[in-house]
Amino acid sequence: MNGRDGASRIVLNAYLLLFFAYLFLPLLIMVAAAFNDYPQPSVTVWRGFTWKWFPALVADQRMWQGLIHSLLIALMVIGVSVPAGLAGALLITRLESRFNGVLYGIMVSPILTPGIILGVSTLIFWRELGVDGGLFLAAIAQSTFIAAYCMLMFMARLQRQDRTLEEAALDLGASHFQVFRRITLPFLLPTVATAVVIAFLQSIENYNTTVFSIGAQYTLVTEIGSRLRFGVSPVVNVIGVIFIAITIAAASVYVVLRQREDRRRLAAG
Repeated sequence: MNGRDGASRIVLNAYLLLFFAYLFLPLLIMVAAAFNDYPQPSVTVWRGFTWKWFPALVADQRMWQGLIHSLLIALMVIGVSVPAGLAGALLITRLESRFNGVLYGIMVSPILTPGIILGVSTLIFWRELGVDGGLFLAAIAQSTFIAAYCMLMFMARLQRQDRTLEEAALDLGASHFQVFRRITLPFLLPTVATAVVIAFLQSIENYNTTVFSIGAQYTLVTEIGSRLRFGVSPVVNVIGVIFIAITIAAASVYVVLRQREDRRRLAAG
């Protein structure tokens, strides 16, 4: 029995090692390449440690402009996707109809649609209305599927809500808007914050939908993609290092705040 336990532990440790290597080894190689003096992203050809690619990123105006475009699009996507997702979730969870299944399938179908199709169809539709490709059209194209993600998150939250609170408020004379503002919306606030973060991240990293709907403009991701065709410099690795650092910092802040909140709840309880 002990031999079996030892063998199982060896297999488990080997699996965990391979799993984490698969996840993090590419990131470690990318980080190392950002500090390599070689003009191409590489760790096999090492020419010495350097910081020069960080000032090179600061001097790269197209990268900064692409980042600004990405942030503007992300803000527009949040402004469209979160309210649209909330409206769709309320419609499906509150509407008692035999067509709910069909309606649900229609609303989540953009998630299953290839991004190329979403981008091209958005461009064709809006071009008929006189709107050419650009930041606005890229935001609309992204919102077609990001709103569905937001809707699924709101639906999951609404299915755990105690509907008797809303019914009691309506019986006491409250309007539907008052019930939504005083009961439903406060209950959904944690999911609203999560939906904002998810919509932002989905927008920032999107390429397939964006590249076909943005026209002559560009985002950070599409600019990196266009440069890959002609050979990329370690400046791109520097961008990855910065995003990893921001992600780790944000995750650390979240964990600290969550622990403080748990301690407050324990103290209050």
